[in-house]
Amino acid sequence: MKSKYSLFKSSLALATIAAGLTLAAPALAQEDDGSAESEPKVTEFERAFEEQTRAPAVETETELNVEVVAEGLDVVWGMVEFDEDRILVTQRDTGELLLVNIVDGTVSDPIEGTPEINNEGQGGLLDLALAPDFEESRMVYMTFAQDVDDGTLTAVARGVLSEDESQLEDLEVIFQAEPGYDGTLHYGGRIVFNEEGNIFVTTGERSDDPIRERAQDLDAYLGKVIHITPEGEPVDTNPFIDDEEALDGIYTYGHRNIQGIDFHPETNDLWIVEFGPQAGDELNIIEPGNNYGWPVVSYGIEYSGELINDGISEHEAQGFVEPRYYWDPTSAPSGMMFYDNDAIPEWENNLFIGGLAPNYVLRMVIEGDTIVGEERLLTEEGERFRDVLVTSDGKLIAGTDSGKIYVITAADGGEAVEDDDDSEDVDTEEDVDTEDDVDNEEDVDTEEDADTEEDADTGEDADTEEDADTEEDADTDEDTEEDADAEEDADAEEDADAEEDVEEEDAE
Repeated sequence: MKSKYSLFKSSLALATIAAGLTLAAPALAQEDDGSAESEPKVTEFERAFEEQTRAPAVETETELNVEVVAEGLDVVWGMVEFDEDRILVTQRDTGELLLVNIVDGTVSDPIEGTPEINNEGQGGLLDLALAPDFEESRMVYMTFAQDVDDGTLTAVARGVLSEDESQLEDLEVIFQAEPGYDGTLHYGGRIVFNEEGNIFVTTGERSDDPIRERAQDLDAYLGKVIHITPEGEPVDTNPFIDDEEALDGIYTYGHRNIQGIDFHPETNDLWIVEFGPQAGDELNIIEPGNNYGWPVVSYGIEYSGELINDGISEHEAQGFVEPRYYWDPTSAPSGMMFYDNDAIPEWENNLFIGGLAPNYVLRMVIEGDTIVGEERLLTEEGERFRDVLVTSDGKLIAGTDSGKIYVITAADGGEAVEDDDDSEDVDTEEDVDTEDDVDNEEDVDTEEDADTEEDADTGEDADTEEDADTEEDADTDEDTEEDADAEEDADAEEDADAEEDVEEEDAE
């Protein structure tokens, strides 16, 4: 049987994924339902429709070359194509903006003039986009965590890239997702332009209870999709523009922490992906005015194992929009992009998503508004894939929390290779994922795994929910132990809440 992947690093062939690789069985019994997911569910919730979760496993037939073209960077949070050979990249924790050559791996000096960031927790310099008229305006848009009087918030800034590409000039903040909050989690922060030249920005609900409840409030920009002009003003066709009690920039609400956003190449539907708590990550189609339910309903549970709002998962029955797809256990989905290219024909119009916790790149096959197939790529790399990018010539770029940039291309001009046992290979890729990630996916049930999904949102937090527990839980646990002396029961309840908050915050 011919292997599906040829793996190259630093232009040297190092390994090939062999079909039929056998791995040790995980601690928990696997579910053999024909899906790409090999791990048992975390919850007992029933799907609203058959295709809503655990889509059939599919496998790329085209032989792929995978090359690491750059490494040693900071968290690669956002990427955009700059020219034929280079991409513009944000470094979350350092706040740097870099040009990276995806052919020879050279990296520019940091571009000066970037906004001042708060890089605690999941903050930092986040996503970026080039103005549709960039060739004339040279305008670069960025999202970032900004310090304000009442804490921090998600902000959007723009600046003009100098002709020598050394600095941003005339930097200005054009939007702030108020209110500010004294926390370090759930900033959202993805940004995309539509065909009209306006901007969609995503925000998080800042994680903590009760602030997360403001995802349901129309007088706060938390847990929302925002629709603004290039100058940062609300678009005059927004759904709540005539509602005196609502903020004019709100497009949709009821979101937890949106980490990916893109338009479908054929339908032009706007899709987003957002972190759930423990399980319940969602893939949604965005339509103006819709309420997506968080934190009233969810297909996930708290990191303590407790139910959310008495375990209500049925979105539509409660007046909310059902996700088109959800993951259980978590996939910790991050940056995403549709493959609008024919370089690899079988990938055309498929959706690619970075996976943080189980360490893979997701490929979602979509027909209309339905997910009909799922594949996990690069499972053997052991990397937290933070963002993905499809270039104009069909390269798939993947950036990681560890500071690597991968380039994936067709090995033989996009031709498929014959294979006698596709299902075996799918299991192989999942299992490779499973061996190192079993802990991640199962841990999602634990405080360490809280790390998994919510850590997805952070470099440090993302690296581990244990870290989340470390900083916030450390204090919480200490307080808990002391309280335990006083009342064990009281301690238990407080601890559960504390750990949940920490895990949720850290997980993203």
